[in-house]
Amino acid sequence: MIKLTPLIGKTIRVLSRIHGGGSALPGLVVEKIDPNFVAHCLNQLPYGVVVISGTNGKTTTTKIVVELLTSQGLKVFTNKSGSNFIRGVASSLIADIDLQGKLDADIAILELDEAHAVHFVKLLSPKYCLLLNVMRDQLDRFGEIDTTADMLSEIAKATTNGIVINREDPRLLKIGDAQAQKGKSIQYFGIEGSLRKYFVSDDDIHEKINKINTGSDRPEALALLSSISKSRVDFMINKKHFSTDLQISGIHNIYNATAALALAKIIMPEAKTSNLINQLAKSRPAFGRGEMFKIGDSSLELVLVKNPAGFRLALESYAGNKKQVLVAINDSYADGRDMSWLWDVDFLALQNSAVSVTGSRAYDMAIRLEHDSIEVQNIEIHIPKALKSLISSTSSTQKQIYCTYTAMLEIRRLLQKYTSVERVL
Repeated sequence: MIKLTPLIGKTIRVLSRIHGGGSALPGLVVEKIDPNFVAHCLNQLPYGVVVISGTNGKTTTTKIVVELLTSQGLKVFTNKSGSNFIRGVASSLIADIDLQGKLDADIAILELDEAHAVHFVKLLSPKYCLLLNVMRDQLDRFGEIDTTADMLSEIAKATTNGIVINREDPRLLKIGDAQAQKGKSIQYFGIEGSLRKYFVSDDDIHEKINKINTGSDRPEALALLSSISKSRVDFMINKKHFSTDLQISGIHNIYNATAALALAKIIMPEAKTSNLINQLAKSRPAFGRGEMFKIGDSSLELVLVKNPAGFRLALESYAGNKKQVLVAINDSYADGRDMSWLWDVDFLALQNSAVSVTGSRAYDMAIRLEHDSIEVQNIEIHIPKALKSLISSTSSTQKQIYCTYTAMLEIRRLLQKYTSVERVL
């Protein structure tokens, strides 16, 4: 590592925050001047590096894993801003290291975009990885869904100690089988059969159902989501039953929690499962992932959506009667420019809600809702105006916003005018 890199990075970070710059800017600069910076900082950690990747659930799962391991006494470094490119990891390191480049941590838990994770594992090999799912997401970036699976396969190949895989995903099962044949340790997380109806894949939608995804020949799961009843959740961990109430909501977020439990158990097998479950019960949603805000007498729920499967699960988990709903759809690079995936989402769950749309693709969203006979009360391209209208309305005290990534970031920033918002970027 170049001696002055920490000082340069910290200086840029301070200047960037003063001028309202992006959280990844310091990392982008450091990447250019010192390509070995990230590897040098992370190679000093005794428990090594853990990579979490997949199409959906990276941020929520990473947050929970960090909380679980921290509760067991580990000092955990993570890219807490949610910037899941290598430059985001570099920016987080700049904030945490001292001027000598020393990182005070035992382990790194990193959320990484699939494509950037491939480059990351060429810099250093993770000890563990968690592969969540492979879904159709931002095809204008990645191309075919099998390309995404190939990226995740590269992560698994580079992992040295243990791999945790979603046994319900047929593409990931193939990756697990291939790595098991090479003698690597593979563990799985999964769901009970009665819950599989909520996790309809893109292949299922397009009637390309893989038999392995409908049969009973799945491998045994280290962590299994057994049942959900309101806020009460049942898990099977190492064949033992555990039940708890959770503060996180949404079946997709609860499934992410199952993945987090499996990963925590292979990193710290000595940790008592009951202690991990007790910590999980305290976990709150990650920013924008079912995050709840109180504004006057109203509650506002913010739900990130970015692909068909994720949007369907969000509607299944959060939609309800007599709610005011704002759907905010942008199409910047971070959102994905191709919005044709909206036509693979069933919006009938919104038929009893008062729905408005906003964002750069507001009119596309309005047309899509009209096709499902969902009445759109208001179309407002400008997000600040749409948010103000939603908050000022008194027709319902229950409000929800379904939004793409850049829309979510803008809405969280705007919400600071109305309520307390945790700063994460």
